[in-house]
Amino acid sequence: MSLFGGFTIKKRSLIILKNLRYKLNGFNKGSFIRNVFTVASGTAIAQLIGILFSPLITRIYGPEAFGILGVFASLTSIIGPVVALTYPMAIVLPRDDTEAKTLAAFSVYIGVSTSVLVSILLGLFGRDLLSLLNMDVLFPYLIIIPFYLLLSTFLQVTEQWIIRKKLFSIKAKVTIYHALILNIAKVGMGFYYPVATVLIVLTTVGQMLNTVLLSMNIKKELRNENKIKKKLPFRSLAKSYKDFPIYRAPEMLVNGVTQSLPMLMLTTFFGPASAGFYVIGNRLLSMPAQIIGKAVGDVFYPRIAEAVNNKEKASKLVLKATKLLALVGLIPFGFIILFGPAVFSFTFGTSWEIAGEYARWMALWTYFMFLNNPSVRVIPVISEQRFFLLFTNVSLVIRFGLLIVGAYFFNSDIMAIALFSISGAILNIILIFKVILKCKRFDKINLSF
Repeated sequence: MSLFGGFTIKKRSLIILKNLRYKLNGFNKGSFIRNVFTVASGTAIAQLIGILFSPLITRIYGPEAFGILGVFASLTSIIGPVVALTYPMAIVLPRDDTEAKTLAAFSVYIGVSTSVLVSILLGLFGRDLLSLLNMDVLFPYLIIIPFYLLLSTFLQVTEQWIIRKKLFSIKAKVTIYHALILNIAKVGMGFYYPVATVLIVLTTVGQMLNTVLLSMNIKKELRNENKIKKKLPFRSLAKSYKDFPIYRAPEMLVNGVTQSLPMLMLTTFFGPASAGFYVIGNRLLSMPAQIIGKAVGDVFYPRIAEAVNNKEKASKLVLKATKLLALVGLIPFGFIILFGPAVFSFTFGTSWEIAGEYARWMALWTYFMFLNNPSVRVIPVISEQRFFLLFTNVSLVIRFGLLIVGAYFFNSDIMAIALFSISGAILNIILIFKVILKCKRFDKINLSF
């Protein structure tokens, strides 16, 4: 019986490996696979560092401190990606470096201006705004928010330049250094001051550390490149890439609100501790997305831009990348669905078992969000950002409504998370299919010229 079972397992393993090899064949051009492996390995080591430190850090600070950090992260994650009106995302697209460098300078200019404006508005209306949003816990941290946004702009520009130049080994190396330094700082300072302030300050400093390390390595790598003195007018670039501020910036703002809704609603209805459970659950589930999903997305973005310029089929590449992620993601997300509460209780302590219940439902949503990486990356390349904005708005209304139903009518945090997650899974499936169809239509037009 064991021999037969062993034979079956071996046979199935060979079939899976053959399927993976087939999926990868479409990406053998250039160094796609090597770049994905480089980014993924760096992120994996960084995540492993985080996992090793997590049992200690969660015991030092506790759910409430993580809940306040989660509220801070929710607010900054809504504003941060749009502080430069998403112009940094366009840095990858131009054919020549002159246009890309001008876009980078333009992005920094907008980011600095926006951060100053936010600083003024928070000084005048910050307390009233936080009270309106039921974020009173952030009153002591108002002054930090503009600095975080400013650093976020610099980091976005730096990361997009690395993606454009395909300096993925630098990204991998810095990700490891950043994780190690930040986690050591959390433990070291937590022994003396185990409060939310330490976590928030270190999160902000982490943005600066990441940017500085990346910038230093970029200069070393590109020191022999010819400097480009000529720059294009900001006005012409703003016009050429106007679909980013018009469509993508609002989409990311709405998407940021959608992602932050559970955090805000849990804080409002059930207190900071419930938000802390959500933070830890979301952090663990984001690991596969960070290790593999984002790695594929970062490398896929310049690859798909090149493919479209070279008259390749965008739909074919998106479909293959999505199938590859579907196979890879089954194990980690399926494991959390089956054993979430036991894993969290054993890893973080018995007081965190409820976070495992949250994660069990959230895994459904995050699995399909993991799969949509290629679809989301191809959207600006095929000029479908208007569609993406409309889709995200509809998603916000649906998921907010279901979150309210769970929290208000059922008075259950688990029900709220379940409804929010199931709707997220269904909407992501719809998004993937819609984008693939739009890619096929785009291919017909692009290949006909």
